[in-house]
Order: sequence, then C-alpha cells, then structure tokens
Amino acid sequence: MAEIATIARPYAEALFKACGQDAAGTAAWLDALAAVAADEQLLQFAGNPKVSSQQVFDLIGSVLKSPLPTAGQNFLRAVLDNDRLEALPEIAGQFRALKNAGQGSFDATVYSAFPIEPAALGDLAGVLEKRFERKLNVQVELQPELIGGIRVVVGDEVLDTSVKARLEQMKVALTA
Repeated sequence: MAEIATIARPYAEALFKACGQDAAGTAAWLDALAAVAADEQLLQFAGNPKVSSQQVFDLIGSVLKSPLPTAGQNFLRAVLDNDRLEALPEIAGQFRALKNAGQGSFDATVYSAFPIEPAALGDLAGVLEKRFERKLNVQVELQPELIGGIRVVVGDEVLDTSVKARLEQMKVALTA
C-alpha cells in the first residue's frame, strides 16, 4: 500500500497547510468523508465509467450526517476530479498524523470487551499518558472476543491486559 500512501501524502499536507488553526474541525469532516469513502459499494459506483464525479459528489453529500463546509466541498471535488476517492481514508490518516504532530499528541485506541464510562475513560487516559509518556487522543472500540480487560494500541506500541491475552499466555506455557 505504499502507492496509496504516496498518493495521499500531498493531499494531506496541502489540506493541513490550508486549514490553518481549524485542524480539529477539518479532521472531523475529513474523518466522516473517509468513513464514507471506505465503503466498497461506493467505490464500485464511483469506478463506473458512466458515473460522473458530480454524481459521486452528490451521493457522498447525501450520505453524510452533516453538510460539508465549503473547504470540504472543494477538497472532495479535487479528490473526485483526480480519481483519488480510494485514497481518502489514507489521506485522513496522514492528516490526523500531521495534526497530532503539530499538537504533540498521539492517537491511542483502547479495545475493550465492554463499554467504558466517560469518567472511567478519563481516568484511564491519565494512566495511559503516564505509561506511554505522551499526550494521547483516546478512542474506544469494542471487541467482545477480548472477554475482559483492555488492549491499548499507540502507534506501534501495544499494551495487552485482556483476558484473552492472558489465556493465550497460559496456553503457551502449558503446551511448552
């Protein structure tokens, strides 16, 4: 996927420079666009030679929960006109990395078997920031197969305290 990353980089950098101080607002609508663009049926529709970029633009606009700001509309038109819709999720990822680097923070994904209450998530974020020694943007994803506990991914670092991981460790120890 190096090719997609190479294609996405100039778009992400240009958007980051153009958004100025509104990186958080830009990230919100860009993440929404990336989620829609990741849909396989949309990509098939957009890949049809009989479908114009305006039709794809209108379809994406109708699917989004909130209307795109003018900058978002212009960006989406540029992406569609250059046939780069499939690169939109990667553009969003690279934009998020640029935004985080500018703020000195990192994305952290907490995988949990059960929903985490906001107060507990705030406490957990504080503990994780001390553990990883950096400011974190924490998001939670449910993974019932973990059985219990959590699995935290920050960049290429993983902290796995899930019941599933402990059971796997016990299995390896018993079969060794």
